[in-house]
Amino acid sequence: MLAYKERKVAAGIYCLTCQPSGQRWVGGAPDLGTIKNRLWFSLRQGSEPHRELQAAWREHGMENFAFEIVEQLDDKSPAFDRDLALKERSAHWRAKLSAEPI
Repeated sequence: MLAYKERKVAAGIYCLTCQPSGQRWVGGAPDLGTIKNRLWFSLRQGSEPHRELQAAWREHGMENFAFEIVEQLDDKSPAFDRDLALKERSAHWRAKLSAEPI
């Protein structure tokens, strides 16, 4: 438990890609180390609020999804700056990758 609390947390931007359909979703996370597990859990449970993402998951299955970290933010910025940077960089990557927000 202590090791988990003391681990270094990295914020950043991630992309989910449904390989058969080419659909992409981009989001920002204050902790990149836990976001994939959280997303996969909600998708497996059928409780992901993004309907198109959940529908693609149901149709194509977990094995056809790729998770990629596209940018890691500087960990020295204050929480407010980090949150703003996550929003701005998410928008940048959504435009660059023609992705939907998550």
